[in-house]
Amino acid sequence: VQLQASGGGWVQPGGSLRLSCAASGFTLAHYAIGWFRQAPGEEREGVSCISSVDDTTYYAGSVEGRFTISRDNARNMVYLQLSNLNPEDTAVYYCATDLIRTCSIYATNYDYWGQGTLVTVSS
Repeated sequence: VQLQASGGGWVQPGGSLRLSCAASGFTLAHYAIGWFRQAPGEEREGVSCISSVDDTTYYAGSVEGRFTISRDNARNMVYLQLSNLNPEDTAVYYCATDLIRTCSIYATNYDYWGQGTLVTVSS
């Protein structure tokens, strides 16, 4: 099981980025994928998740309405569209799976992690 997150970078406040999570070694369509982030000195927090049960989605309150998660099962990819970014969104973003169909917001529930991609929001 491998996950590879990419798409991070520097963006000004109000800007947008699209993060990608490439999955290999398992059939992504069968499992939930979560996005988490960790800012310096902070704990890892759940940002969003998409289940494999009717593609049910979850968003943390701090990002709801600004971030959109989606999946492309044919390409074994999950995306996180980040919009209207602010400096508080600066963090390393990770995708993860625990090889179950439903979502969890708790990082401790996830066994498989990508290496993370850094998002920096500043002027």
